[in-house]
Amino acid sequence: MWIVGIDLAWGEKKADGVCVLKVRGKKACLETMAYPQGDDALLKVIDPFAGSPEPVIVALDAPVVCINEGGSRPVDREMHRLFGKQHAGCHPVNKRLCPRALRVAARIQQCYPQSSGKRPPGGKAGEVYGVPWLMEVYPHAALVSLFSLERIIKYKRGSVAERKVEFRRLQSLLREQGRCLFPGLEASGILDRLLERTWSKEVEDRTDAFICSLIGLWHWNHRGRKSRVVGDLETGFILVPVLER
Repeated sequence: MWIVGIDLAWGEKKADGVCVLKVRGKKACLETMAYPQGDDALLKVIDPFAGSPEPVIVALDAPVVCINEGGSRPVDREMHRLFGKQHAGCHPVNKRLCPRALRVAARIQQCYPQSSGKRPPGGKAGEVYGVPWLMEVYPHAALVSLFSLERIIKYKRGSVAERKVEFRRLQSLLREQGRCLFPGLEASGILDRLLERTWSKEVEDRTDAFICSLIGLWHWNHRGRKSRVVGDLETGFILVPVLER
């Protein structure tokens, strides 16, 4: 099967990080990475996987479901309650703030009609172990949960020098603890280069996309038994990996 991780830029002029994992049995390999700009370029990257007869999971770091015109979603408030202490609460979301995210989510769903119609293991048609195959994820909360962090890794704020130091810390965790959490993830030149590169905005976005794909892989590997669905499927949800059932 394929797992596509997307770090989506909410603005219209910034690029998106994309990471694709190929899963074969208990093994997974980083197949490709990309950094497209704009809706059409993003859909062009993931289009080759749309025609695949194999299942597809898309883990998107952006809202998939949002019905409120203003304010915030219940899931946004719940994430603050659960992860605010670790500074991993997510930003409030409404239709006014995230038009591109909802537009792209709708286009992705149109790209993968077979995923909506199939009945994969553990779920209804269009679901993978109880959640939609197109799922919202949040790297900060996932990293706090998987690595048992007291605070988020602050590689997105501060001076360039500060961000580089924190980003190195993130890369070290992904290299060292990632092997224990994802023993079936095979080494590859693409992955090795990603985890060795010095911080830049592009490298950060590609790494976030890789983390999104790992959240999808975790959900698949553990058949949903070590995933927490925060929120609900009607007003908005975020899939968070957990270490315990």
